[in-house]
Amino acid sequence: MNNDFFKKFLILSRPFKQLILILIDSVILIGSIHLAFLIRLGYIFWPNDQLFWVIFGVPLIAIPIFIQFGLYKNITRFFGFNAIWITGKAVVFYALIWSSIVFLYLTSNAFSSVQPIPRSVIFLNGLISLVLIIGARLLGRWLLTNLLNKINSFERVNVMIYGAGIAGRQLSTALSQSKEYNPIAFIDDSSEIYNHSINGLKVYSPDDLQNLIDKKDVKEVFIGIPSLSRTRRLEIITFLEHFAVMVRSLPGVSELAQGKYKVDDLLEVDLKDLLGRDSVKPKKELFELNIFNKVVMVSGAGGSIGSELCRQIMLLKPKKLILFEISESSLYQIDQELKDINVFNIEICPIIGSISDKDSALKICEYYGVQTIYHAAAYKHVPLVEYNQSQGVFNNTIGTWTLAEVAIDSNVENFVLISTDKAVRPTNYMGASKRAAEMVLQALATLPHNTCFTMVRFGNVLDSSGSVIPLFRKQIKAGGPVTVTHIDIVRYFMTIPEAVELVIQAGTMGKGGEVFVLDMGEPVRIHDLAEKMISLSGLSVRDENNPDGDIEIQYTGLRPGEKLYEELLVGGEFSLTENKLIMRAEEDMMAWDKLEPILAEICKKRTYLNTEELYKLLKKIVPEFETK
Repeated sequence: MNNDFFKKFLILSRPFKQLILILIDSVILIGSIHLAFLIRLGYIFWPNDQLFWVIFGVPLIAIPIFIQFGLYKNITRFFGFNAIWITGKAVVFYALIWSSIVFLYLTSNAFSSVQPIPRSVIFLNGLISLVLIIGARLLGRWLLTNLLNKINSFERVNVMIYGAGIAGRQLSTALSQSKEYNPIAFIDDSSEIYNHSINGLKVYSPDDLQNLIDKKDVKEVFIGIPSLSRTRRLEIITFLEHFAVMVRSLPGVSELAQGKYKVDDLLEVDLKDLLGRDSVKPKKELFELNIFNKVVMVSGAGGSIGSELCRQIMLLKPKKLILFEISESSLYQIDQELKDINVFNIEICPIIGSISDKDSALKICEYYGVQTIYHAAAYKHVPLVEYNQSQGVFNNTIGTWTLAEVAIDSNVENFVLISTDKAVRPTNYMGASKRAAEMVLQALATLPHNTCFTMVRFGNVLDSSGSVIPLFRKQIKAGGPVTVTHIDIVRYFMTIPEAVELVIQAGTMGKGGEVFVLDMGEPVRIHDLAEKMISLSGLSVRDENNPDGDIEIQYTGLRPGEKLYEELLVGGEFSLTENKLIMRAEEDMMAWDKLEPILAEICKKRTYLNTEELYKLLKKIVPEFETK
């Protein structure tokens, strides 16, 4: 068939296409009766005048029934099992109606002299009609799909689906209808189904993957098993990263059901899958304790952690949510996003302000009656804070002190500080300023007041602003090189949603002054992470062993204040909590009467031109602070 003709046919109006299908069904229905006579009698039967309308009037009986059953609302290209069932019921119902009419015809005295109709013809007609009506639609689907595939073949990417289960089969059906992808085979671990065909696609062993990639020019592999555990998913990803293909992942069933994703939105492999650790479900009673029906404020509400805190807090039904943020653009973005998901009609108050402005923060807490504060506002980028040391200390340490005193003065019930693993034996001003902030809250917790101070410490979160993930992704998209500071540098990683879940739970466990540490799993070598991201993008690493590779990894050297590895515990002592991923650190602290004069000395000058002076003051608070 000419491609131009076929394209013109596809853009015909829906009523015109329905009319064509009605004409085809009419021909099939009349032809089915004649075929039934031919099978029964052995010759072509032509009815007389009275029997003529019993046979050629069949469309007048069947077509209204088919319309009632919705047969002409189905799109032939997507004719599936449900449509087959509906079509079968419609044809059977028509056959019963026509059979009743024929029996009346046979038993009526008025027609005693006309040609007889063998009873077997009635049965044969129903069976033949059922087969031909359904068969015509399946044939139409096959022809339309194949012609579309040929027309779009130059644009479609050959892909394979890893997993021949229910989700994989549904994915293959969806992909076969897409303009972007051409599914050519399944890969599955089950040897029982090797060499079998599912949805017209052959099932192969993972051992056949390289051969298929070479022969079929496969560009991408889709992991069609959304129910996989994180550990098993990591095993599959690790296996696939050795092949020159892009790896994508089918979203979870709940995400598909909510309509968040469609076939064209198949995800690149989620980097959280590379952690190889299954998350622990939160305990509902811990999750809601400080939030449900309470006035909650999040400082730094527009940041990576702050914004996720806001999203999760919204689902826990606070009385009010105060978004406290110094950046107007960040505040606007999270405010608009929360309005879109505000299904519980929670009052959202977007406030522009600084944690260093005590009077303003106090008025806000008193006016709204804030009961819980999640303090996520901080300068966190190590190189920038190293370049702006006094501002980093003033914001992270003094700002935390200021907001903590506001919480005490306004009788806030719970104050949760978001801290970092860089606070442990810090080698940079960002880490030292955060450790000092922890010690401020530890000391304040010993004083008489009504506020419970809690600190939660964890490492890097995947895909946060300024992290290596978006940087690597940008560098790979630009064709490289991917820059790593040191070949042996390692970091702890956790997903932002999981970290926030644990922060919320840890915040409810505190009695006052505790430092909770999140179990980040095994540390990840940044060099390995870069290699995985390159490989899973369908590219190869260019190095001495592979000079023709696509992307080079370059080593730029450790940045000022950067360590090869981070730690989570200052003293290495900890106790377990109700959640196995949350530990309670046992660490030394400084009494408030000794700490306050040092903080007051730091506050005397907002900007320290002599950084040695600032270093000495900060080291009094954090003795283990050593600059590099």
